[in-house]
Amino acid sequence: MTTRILPAVGDVDAARSVTTLLSQLPDAEPATPAGDSTQLIDTLARLAGESLEELPEVVLVHERIGPVPALELIREVSLRFPAIGVVLITADVTPGLFSSAMESGARGVVTLPLSYEELANRVQSAAQWSVGVRRHLSTGTDVFTGPGGTVITVSGAKGGVGATVTAVQLALAAQASGRSVALVDMDLQAGDIGSYLDVQFRRSIVDLSTITDISPRVLSDAVFSHGTGLALLLAPGEGESAEEVSDRSARQIVSALRSRHEVVVIDCGSQLQGASAAAIEMADAALLVTTPDVIAVRGAKRLVRMWERLQIRKAEETVTVVNRFIRNTEIQPQLIEKITGTRTANTAVPANFKELQNVVDAGRLHELDSKSTVKQALWALAGELGIVKVPDKAEKSGAKSGGMFKNDRGSIGRPRIGRRDGDARNRATTKGAS
Repeated sequence: MTTRILPAVGDVDAARSVTTLLSQLPDAEPATPAGDSTQLIDTLARLAGESLEELPEVVLVHERIGPVPALELIREVSLRFPAIGVVLITADVTPGLFSSAMESGARGVVTLPLSYEELANRVQSAAQWSVGVRRHLSTGTDVFTGPGGTVITVSGAKGGVGATVTAVQLALAAQASGRSVALVDMDLQAGDIGSYLDVQFRRSIVDLSTITDISPRVLSDAVFSHGTGLALLLAPGEGESAEEVSDRSARQIVSALRSRHEVVVIDCGSQLQGASAAAIEMADAALLVTTPDVIAVRGAKRLVRMWERLQIRKAEETVTVVNRFIRNTEIQPQLIEKITGTRTANTAVPANFKELQNVVDAGRLHELDSKSTVKQALWALAGELGIVKVPDKAEKSGAKSGGMFKNDRGSIGRPRIGRRDGDARNRATTKGAS
């Protein structure tokens, strides 16, 4: 039997050494090494999207892989791709490290410098385990095996720009189209999703922060099932509890949610913390909400630059959503795109707080009228992001999004607000906004 092996090694010399030794193993088929954690996860997700059989039997993770630490990367791979045997390559052979690696989901540890005998034994053991798991999965047991659902993070350029409203409506749009959706409040010190949806629940994301193995039962105990069908994971009621949610636990929580829901929408607020940074890094799409004013755009630029410095997210991989947009505003989406270096969404959300005021004050944001231009724009944004199921009838008629969705007829449609050519205004305001 041929054993497919995917090494994840950041250092070029170490990668060459590992590949050379792997090529000497009998029946081994080493793949081109992944240079960092992001490349590894993306490669596995792509292969899993094609077929479970396309996944390698063994993944080797070098201790100096980055930017995600090796043990956290092993945990994420084990949660998202449980049919893969993961082996850690490390120079640290202490019992504590071995125990931590096993708790993270590794099937073995290989010590540096590498020896042929040890590497062959660990790879063979991990491969046999992987084959056994896949044989078990092929019997039809209900075990998650794919790359997981789509994760969308929503951050605010500053407080009050509408990130939470955006997150809630995106989640509602996806759920109304028939998808299984989790809405997570990761604005840990000032989360308001519970208030917007009139929810009082004693459990929060903090209850999952110290659990090393989040089972479906444990997850269901911490999640609130809202009447709309959304699964809500709320922020703690006490802001000081935010310190208990580390970036490591955030990764585990997001991976667990991703494995059980088709769409996971995360409200990250406007303050960057370790947990929200981990979520943004893991996200399939990271949204940055801003309003078309100088202060907010400056805040958006500052946040994007910080994400880049911390290697959380590249500017070109970030989507900026313009909220409270007015056609004759001096700061147009094209200018915001130029200043921040991000890509602005095709859908701009109009300024119409009167539509929101009653439902926001009542904590019933899920009851926002379908005729609301704000709701229509946000649901069109959900269609643009690809997190809604478009009915067959709408697809045949050529519509890009919307049509008839469960419990909300005609709420998703084409964006009502277009992008205008504001080059003259942009040139006049570039200096002030940047």
